[in-house]
Amino acid sequence: MRQLESLDALVVQQKKEWIEIVTDFETKNAYSVFDVQGRELYTAVEDGGFFLWRWILKALRPFTILLLSLDQRPELKVRRYFRFWFHTADIFDGSDRLLGTIKRRFSILRKKYSVLDSSGNEIYHLFGPILHPWTFNILDGQDMEYGKITKEWSGLLTEGFTDADNFGVVFPQDWPVERKALFLGAVFLIDFVHFENKESGNRR
Repeated sequence: MRQLESLDALVVQQKKEWIEIVTDFETKNAYSVFDVQGRELYTAVEDGGFFLWRWILKALRPFTILLLSLDQRPELKVRRYFRFWFHTADIFDGSDRLLGTIKRRFSILRKKYSVLDSSGNEIYHLFGPILHPWTFNILDGQDMEYGKITKEWSGLLTEGFTDADNFGVVFPQDWPVERKALFLGAVFLIDFVHFENKESGNRR
């Protein structure tokens, strides 16, 4: 994950397959990760998983997302477990070392997630304000903001990106790469939980 060292923002763009667009059949998710100049850094693919889970459970399905370098080396693994509500994903580095966990918390109307370190201690939380349903602010225990994850984000993008399938992740440039990787991993859980079913009636 050394490419993250000098960065303070990333763009995650989901790749849609034609069969899913035309038939609404759930295929394995795939993504590309770019810097804000549009240089591709990583690809991310949903690994394994039974097709009946994708058909029956759809966005609720458990998954493993593998983040790969452009030469196909594993850099990050995001493992999401089946939950009806308190959605949880563990984030591992390329050597299967646990970096931390993203866990949804109970909240009426607002969207809240705890960001836990490898020992299970809350180090940050993600907070989705009511009036900004596609934004998740990165806050510490004193609610100081350090960055955000945003859907349909084009504020720093170069030409050539469409808004619809983009997430932006903004964080302090001097953060260690392991911490940046936690929030990159959080994007995939947030996408499944809140945006995988595109119809507005299915958004949670």
